[in-house]
Amino acid sequence: METINALGRRKAAVARVYVKEGTGKIVINKRELEAYFPSSILQYVVKQPLNKLGVADQYDISINLQGGGYKGQSEAARLGISRALVKINAENKPPLRAEGFMTRDPREVERKKPGRPKARKRFQFSKR
Repeated sequence: METINALGRRKAAVARVYVKEGTGKIVINKRELEAYFPSSILQYVVKQPLNKLGVADQYDISINLQGGGYKGQSEAARLGISRALVKINAENKPPLRAEGFMTRDPREVERKKPGRPKARKRFQFSKR
């Protein structure tokens, strides 16, 4: 099997995912998953699609992550892995979609407007 690639995005994070047959090794930016995401919750988020399909030890995954924070990066990786697994086998799509792993979360940070401290917050109003 050749390498399958897919793209996952979340907020400002972009994950380029490369999946090939192997032993279940996950490498992110040339570091092990446990080294890149010390939090067990974020490791769990990245592995969710693999655990759902029960194929966690069948594929080696290499991920290039850029931008965003650690939560956005982990969810971008999850989307990328899900898309790659669907490219490998289209029958994987319904269970992954049922868990919400195939949906790109469209929420982005709203831009700051001029004359305001933040996007929607206003300066304190003074009547007198």
